[in-house]
Amino acid sequence: MRAETVREALLPGAGLVLTLAYGSFVAWVYATRPQSFAEVTTMAQVAAGVYRVDDARFASGLELFRRDAFPAARDEWARADPAQRDARTQFYVAYSFYRQGWGRFHHDDALYRQGLAAAERAQQASAEAPWTSDDPNLLIRTPSELKAEIERGLRTELEDFNPLRLMEPRK
Repeated sequence: MRAETVREALLPGAGLVLTLAYGSFVAWVYATRPQSFAEVTTMAQVAAGVYRVDDARFASGLELFRRDAFPAARDEWARADPAQRDARTQFYVAYSFYRQGWGRFHHDDALYRQGLAAAERAQQASAEAPWTSDDPNLLIRTPSELKAEIERGLRTELEDFNPLRLMEPRK
């Protein structure tokens, strides 16, 4: 066979492959509706299996968390884990909502609901490989324990009116 014949045979096939790839990309962008190019790159990293959390931003968020600067810590963690797929990061996000919403007399239900959503994300992210915190400053160690604690805080129970509850420590 001549080189021109081979080239002529491959050209329509290559064109079809490129057309299908471009069509798939357009359909993916339409289905995911990214808000920015950064979001597109993050989703592409997730799809390719190369997504990583920014460890420097996570550490910065952890330092803010330990100083009780919870909103600032969550901002850092949002930049560290923009796809919200890392169990450790989402666990700390949920814990920050839990700690900020905790009160001796009542819990902030709005913050607790946001914490519950983050705890569920952490639980989903650690479904295949269970994750446990080794942080000595935390009394709650797993996403499922944290989720249960937040759910308990969202319920109104007779025990909520017990005056001894005022002695209960924040976890």
